[in-house]
Amino acid sequence: MISGVVNALLEATIRVSVQNASGQEHDIEGLVDTGFNGSLTLPPALIAKLRLRWYTRSSITLANGSKDEVDVYAATVIWDGGSRRILVEATDAEPLIGMQLMHRHIIRIEAIDGGGVEIEPLN
Repeated sequence: MISGVVNALLEATIRVSVQNASGQEHDIEGLVDTGFNGSLTLPPALIAKLRLRWYTRSSITLANGSKDEVDVYAATVIWDGGSRRILVEATDAEPLIGMQLMHRHIIRIEAIDGGGVEIEPLN
């Protein structure tokens, strides 16, 4: 199970480990975003620091309905005890954990400051 906490802004947060180009793990705190259908977003500076491999460029639709083009990178994350290959979108915002990464999982959020966040696989 993956555990996290709800912050004072009532945002559900969890930590995910992203491997850099050398395979070293780096813990990243991100916001659980059920409106994001990708896996993970990271700021370009962090992507450069991790030396993630560029994969492609992609068009995305933002929450306000506008379109944008972003670079997409390949990465390996540690998810629920195992390694998993994902695509990471470069955005100038806080890291977001999206629905593709949480696919086939149950998400529980206690929507209060300091509340728990639990993500566990479906049986």
